[in-house]
Amino acid sequence: MTRTRAIVLRTVKYGDSGLVVDMLTEKQGRVSFIVKVPKSPKGKLRKQFFMPLSLVEVDFDFRMKSGLQHLRDVRLSQPLPSLAMDPFKLSIGLFLAEFLCHATRDEQDNGPLFNFVAFSMEWLDKVEGNFSNFHLVFMIRLSRFIGFFPNTEDAREGAFFDLINSCFTVTVPSHSHFLVPEEAGKIALLMRLSYKTMHLCAMSRVERNRCTEVILEYYRLHVPGFPQLKSFDVLKELFA
Repeated sequence: MTRTRAIVLRTVKYGDSGLVVDMLTEKQGRVSFIVKVPKSPKGKLRKQFFMPLSLVEVDFDFRMKSGLQHLRDVRLSQPLPSLAMDPFKLSIGLFLAEFLCHATRDEQDNGPLFNFVAFSMEWLDKVEGNFSNFHLVFMIRLSRFIGFFPNTEDAREGAFFDLINSCFTVTVPSHSHFLVPEEAGKIALLMRLSYKTMHLCAMSRVERNRCTEVILEYYRLHVPGFPQLKSFDVLKELFA
């Protein structure tokens, strides 16, 4: 039996009382589960455990040849109340759940990646005040754990950012996937920010949405099959 912490990414209804639940687990990476949710409220597998970004602990028998694993038990590992109640945090959370579902699709055992995501969700749940840049810092920092964090060695005023080769350059790249110096400077600044310092970077809604578009394009160039995210339309309307 495998017992591991996990983060719920996506839940899809399956039949009358079933769910297919995609999770990022600490020990096995990405795992998809088939779950039968009992109609009785006293059942172990309660539907509220499978809300996007829930931090849970699961027990299951891992079968290598099976595409869908069967859960034996699930428990809430860390409650995230404000992530479910605060409308701004909820919208960011739903966006990041969809983002993670595609960005980590092929991830196997990657403890540092799991710990980063879990820590980030706990941080967002607890934070008060300005967190409007959270998703930007999160997405950029996640790329380090997946393997294509940008090389900032040549980041300087007037440099372009090559989205394909993940580096800054003083010459114009030979392809069309690059940022001009003004936009490259904003991305370079975001790379230096942490959750504690991100409030120091003041952006308008238009600037923030443009940065989000750029980072999503960056992921589409480096993660095969990474799609347009439906939840981005809701995120665009957040914050002034």
